[in-house]
Amino acid sequence: MVQIREFCWRDYDDVAALWAAAGRDVLPRDELTAKLTRDPQLFLVAELDGAVAGVVLGTYDGRRGWILRLAVDPAHRRRGIATMLVGELEARFTALGCPRVNLLVMPDSTTALRFWQALGYLPMPDVLCTKPMGDTSR
Repeated sequence: MVQIREFCWRDYDDVAALWAAAGRDVLPRDELTAKLTRDPQLFLVAELDGAVAGVVLGTYDGRRGWILRLAVDPAHRRRGIATMLVGELEARFTALGCPRVNLLVMPDSTTALRFWQALGYLPMPDVLCTKPMGDTSR
């Protein structure tokens, strides 16, 4: 049975391995430390048989929620784990009074886009702009 719970530091190595297995960048501990001081209840893991099987990182700035770094262990995909993680994260956003949730999908990731659309997320014609701050080696 899958259990959704908040991330704790003993999960870090498993979460980092899962992100890597899913092709995601691994957030360093210092970045996660800063994130966890703000809204730790929005960093969730899915545990299956005592092991981390999925993860999602949410943030809320008081105006908009963001869903980041959703990943499920390739060995446990197609079991509804991602949907469960997103559902719990959405419930936590709602409890915080969050009026809208955003996320980014790479334009060539049609599978991901279909997943998000099935959950009610609609593509927007926004243009993403980014600027590296400070250390650009990451």
